[in-house]
Parts: sequence; C-alpha cells; structure tokens
Amino acid sequence: MKRIKLLVVDDSILFREVLARYIRQDDQIEVIGTAGDAYAARDMIQKFSPDVMTLDIEMPKMDGIAFLRKLHPQNNIPTIVVSSCEDRRMEAVEAGAVQFIAKPLTRTNSDMQRFAETLCGSIKRAYSRSNLSRIAKGEGMPKAADIPEMKIDTGISPLGRAADASASSPASGKVIRRSDVVIALGASTGGTEALEQVIRSFPEDMPPVIVVQHMPAGFTKLYSERLDRSCRVSVKEAEDGDRLRQGLVIIGAGEHHLRLCKDTRGYYVTSKTGDKVSGHCPSVDVMFSSVAEVAKDNAIGAILTGMGRDGAEGLLKMKNAGAFTVGQDKETCVVYGMPMEAYKMGAVCVQAPLYRIADIIIDKLR
Repeated sequence: MKRIKLLVVDDSILFREVLARYIRQDDQIEVIGTAGDAYAARDMIQKFSPDVMTLDIEMPKMDGIAFLRKLHPQNNIPTIVVSSCEDRRMEAVEAGAVQFIAKPLTRTNSDMQRFAETLCGSIKRAYSRSNLSRIAKGEGMPKAADIPEMKIDTGISPLGRAADASASSPASGKVIRRSDVVIALGASTGGTEALEQVIRSFPEDMPPVIVVQHMPAGFTKLYSERLDRSCRVSVKEAEDGDRLRQGLVIIGAGEHHLRLCKDTRGYYVTSKTGDKVSGHCPSVDVMFSSVAEVAKDNAIGAILTGMGRDGAEGLLKMKNAGAFTVGQDKETCVVYGMPMEAYKMGAVCVQAPLYRIADIIIDKLR
C-alpha cells in the first residue's frame, strides 16, 4: 500500500518535531519533511511533491492563510490547517483548507497521542477524497507545480543576520572579561528560533545564562537537548537546585517557575510549580524579578519576541537595580509584544535587531 507523503508546516520547531514523531507511529503515513515558514514549505513542495500538508496560521514572514491563497490555485495539495487561531477557522476553509483542527490546549503525552490519532485519520480522509476526485475527473496524480515566487524584502537573511553583514559573528574570538555576571533571557512567540540564534553565538566560556521561554511541560526538555547538541555552551532543562556555572545555559522547565537564588557557594536556581504570573508558568517576570533582587547590577537581561507583556515589569526591576537590559526591535520580532511593552515603560537600555543581541551582550561583558 502506498504511504501518504505528508509535509508538516509550523513555526514552532518543537511542535513540528513532536507532532512528526507521533504521526510516524502510523505506518500508512510518511512525514517527508517539516518547514517553519511559507518559503521553506514552498521549497519542500517543489522538491518532494507531498500528498497532504498540515499548515499552521501564525508564522513569520507570511501567515498560513496568505500562503494557502497563493498556493491553492497553482498546486491544490489537500491542506489541513492545524492552529490555535480558532476564530480564523472559516477564513482557512475559504482559502482552500479541507479541514481545520485546533491544536491541543495541553500537550501531555496522552493529549498529543489522541491529537495525532485524530489528525492521522483526517490526513487519510483528505488523501482519499483527493484521489477519488481526480479519478472522477479522469486526471492522473498531480505533479508539483511551480509556486509563484514569494519575495521577502526585509534586509534580513534566512538566518536572521543582516544581509550585508559578515557571515562570521563579530563576537567570535572576543575574550570574556567578566564571568561572575548572570545573563537572563526571556521570550515567547517566535522565541525558540530567536533564542537559538542568540545562544548559538555564545562562546564556551560564557557566564551562566538562565532562560524562560513560554513552552509546556515536556517540550522544554526536548528543546534544551536540541540546543545542547548544536551550541558551544552546555544547555539543560532546569532542575530544582541547579548550580550556575560558566558555560552553562539553564532553560526553565514547562509549568515550573524559574528563580535565581544565591548562598555562600554562589548562584543557583529553584524550579517549582506555582500559579501563573503575568498569564504564564514559567513566567519571564518571575525570573527577571528574582535576578533583580539577587544579582542586582551584576546581571544582563534581554527580552525577545513574544506576545503580551510578560517580562516587561521584571526587566524594569532589573534596570532599576543597575542591570544592563536589551530589547529585540520590532523589525526582527515575530511578535513585537513583550519587547514593545518593556521599551514603552523604559525598561530597555538598548533596543537592537536579533542578529546583534549576542554581540551586544558579549561586548558588555568585555
């Protein structure tokens, strides 16, 4: 029996990886690739000619519905929209989606298993209906059509660095003069990719870094393990009592607040469950506030792309305590929410594009 070739398109690399892992348990479906935006999806379609595609709505560069409207007249791939934007359900169907499926609110193993089973059933039905329709029309299996070019005029290359900038990071080769500083990074929507770009620029001797990225339980461990494999610094998911050290990045665990503490031996973190703060657990505000209280002016904070205002007040506390603070600029944010709120309330010392943030932090450490 022919296996159904599936392309998974979602801006969250963690969601893509986890969803693909569950779908691959179905031996009738082959995940031929995953893509993080419309432009990568276009290239994958031209290369692999998928039978069915799952498509998110909220994505950088071009949202899923706009992509579907461009794609549908040229290459009528049965597309299932998988998104949290339930208010855009009818818009997705009108653009050509065969079905809209809401993402699970919680993403435990059992929730994801049930969600994947539902999605796999929809993928098979979409493929079968598409085949029957083509047979009824006397058509053969479609070939991948050329998709119109979708040019981006942002001045930013796919890696996020300015198009005319040097390929090597200016941070490379710089000696870190201060190893006693604590660096705190906070992000939400679009943050997994943004944080990866920043952390991958850090040298092995980087002072300790603590991170909160809005992400459910289970996903933070996968994310930290992936970063640990690709970065020069060590990366791990937070465990209660973890000691900070040079060359280590600690990612706050999903559904656990991450706080900085200090004793006679130095800095360490706590990782504990608790009520949502600023609408989230883990909360960037909780982490930044603890850094302001414990490390005071011996810290650097950066707030990256994200929806809402979590982290803005905490970053202001850090700045008022003497810490140096950075905010990602509007042009390079997926969602200019959290950095905007921080900037508006005066919490940001320097606002900069994503590709400059690692260099700014390292320059400050010199």
